[in-house]
Amino acid sequence: MCQEREVADHCIMLRSGKLFDITNPEASEFSLEDIAHGLAHTCRYAGQCDGFYSVAEHSVLVSKTVSAFKLAALFHDAAEAFIGDMAGPLKRLLPEYRAIEKRIERAIFKRFCIEWPAPPAVKAADLSVLMTEQKFLMPPGTNSWIYCTTVAAANVPIHKLSPANAKMLFLERYAELTQGNAAGYLTGGGADARINAQSSFNAVR
Repeated sequence: MCQEREVADHCIMLRSGKLFDITNPEASEFSLEDIAHGLAHTCRYAGQCDGFYSVAEHSVLVSKTVSAFKLAALFHDAAEAFIGDMAGPLKRLLPEYRAIEKRIERAIFKRFCIEWPAPPAVKAADLSVLMTEQKFLMPPGTNSWIYCTTVAAANVPIHKLSPANAKMLFLERYAELTQGNAAGYLTGGGADARINAQSSFNAVR
C-alpha cells in the first residue's frame, strides 16, 4: 500500500485514464490525444491575456511559421500538457522544474520520433508568434520590447479557440504533417465540434 501511495505521489491521471509519472516520463503511457487535450485546456500567459488562448493554438501557429522542423515546432511546448504553462519569471527561479520539463519534453519527442532538442529555428518562430500574440492579447503599450529585436512578428491570425476546437486543430495539424488521420484519436466532441474546428483549421492554413 505504501509503495502504491509513493507512486501516486508523483503521477498524474491523464484524460485517457493512464497514469503519467513525472519522475519517469520515459516509462509512462501517454497518447497524442492526451497531449492535445492538455495543451488545448492550458491557457498561455498564466491566464492574464484577453480571453482564453490555449497552448495548443499557439503550437499550431508556431508550426505554421517555421520554414522547416514543423513537427518539432508543433511539439515544442508539449511538456506543458502534463505540467502546465508556468510563467517564465517563476520558471527561471526554479531550476529543478526546468530540468523536469526538459526531461518530459525529451521523452515526448522520442515517443513521436522527433529529433531533440528542437533547433534554433523553432525558438525563433516561437518568438515571432509571441510578438503577434502580445499585440492582440495583451494591453496596449505593453509590447514595446518587440522593437528591440530583429525578429519579425508572425503574420498569423489569433482566434482564441475554445478547448474543443483547439484540440481538434492540434490533432488535424499533426495529421497533416504526418500524412495521417487524427480523427482516430478523438474520444468526444461530436460532429459539431469537428465542423467548427475544421473551419478554424482552414482559416489558419
